[in-house]
Amino acid sequence: YTLFKTISVANIRRIFMSNCIIAQSGGPTAVINSSVVGLLKGNKKMKAFDNVYGGLNGIEGILERNIINLSEISDEEISYFRFTPSSGLGSCRYKLKDPETNEEEYDRLMKIFHEYDIKAFFYVGGNDSMDTINKLSKYAKKKNIDIKFIGIPKTIDNDLMYTDHTPGFGSAAKFIGTTAIETYLDSSVYTNNGIFILETMGRDTGWLAASACLARIDNKPVADFIYLPEVVFDEEKFLKDVRKRFEENNKVYIVVSEGIRNKDGKFISEIESSTQDKFGHAQLGGVCNYLKNIIIENGITNRVKALELGILQRCSMHCASDMDLKEAYDVGKCAYQYAVDGETGKMVAINRTSNFLYDVSYTLVDTEKIANQVKYFPKEWINEEGNFVTQEAYDYFKPLIKNMPELAFEGNLPKYKVFNL
Repeated sequence: YTLFKTISVANIRRIFMSNCIIAQSGGPTAVINSSVVGLLKGNKKMKAFDNVYGGLNGIEGILERNIINLSEISDEEISYFRFTPSSGLGSCRYKLKDPETNEEEYDRLMKIFHEYDIKAFFYVGGNDSMDTINKLSKYAKKKNIDIKFIGIPKTIDNDLMYTDHTPGFGSAAKFIGTTAIETYLDSSVYTNNGIFILETMGRDTGWLAASACLARIDNKPVADFIYLPEVVFDEEKFLKDVRKRFEENNKVYIVVSEGIRNKDGKFISEIESSTQDKFGHAQLGGVCNYLKNIIIENGITNRVKALELGILQRCSMHCASDMDLKEAYDVGKCAYQYAVDGETGKMVAINRTSNFLYDVSYTLVDTEKIANQVKYFPKEWINEEGNFVTQEAYDYFKPLIKNMPELAFEGNLPKYKVFNL
């Protein structure tokens, strides 16, 4: 799909004197605001809508009429906004009820859209956000409401189906790789080194942890072992492998996903109280400390350090990928053009057309195929021992972390702009 496709006069007239609205949902990324700016710039050039509104705090905020007019914001502020990490419009974890059993929220939302003369709604998000787009588009069709609903992908987890990768992932991968190199060097300074464990996000999939394979010194991976949720975590084998490597090298560097499970399918790091988020997902974290404790308890060494990266993976614009920032912008611009062309109930997908000379194209996928589905890390990209990844994985990740964005600075710190505070 061509990014700068000419919009026909007929399509412009069809939505003449109308507005659109965009909102963000779910966990933030370093480049999520770039998708909003891509849509804004598309409209500024082609002028299919009179105004582009922003819903603050996603669907939840729109239902409370927390809406601003992004078309009235200065170009300078929008430029700062594009290079700002996290959800500059605010986010939410709000799950719409099934319209077959409860239409009240849908009626309220459509009334608000009517008041603002909204003809297109764009939602920047992941699996659950695509579920929202799917429900809204079906409801609008059932009620014969002329509003287009388009999903714009984002998630650092890289777990959306039918897209090669998701905006936000490349920057998270770059941060993880950089952090792995730096902490490896820090943990390797003594004659009697110990064991370092780096924990990444990844409730269901290992994309983030696997990206640590990018971290290399003299073309040699800094990580000795990488453990992913796609492979059953065998505690006995883990201890045996770590003990052997430590005896050989006097140091071991381990990368682990928070979502690793045992043979019974139980999360290693699952909180005893089984705390869940609003979507019913188990809230994880702390697996690195569990591994640290069993290493010490089994007498391998007492010199064990553990680092849980946490939210730094999704908000580190200072270590973002410029390629990621560009693609986030492009999917926003494509979403705009697809809506003007009359598409609805779909998400913009990224297709890798070349890996050697990296290139992508953009297409649409029905959100029904994406909603509540998970794209797992390919098992064929995991080694036979289940404790590292293959060259194919490295080749897949490498182009996604290309270049650094040029940030604006104020007082020697990055200058950022948000609208939800």
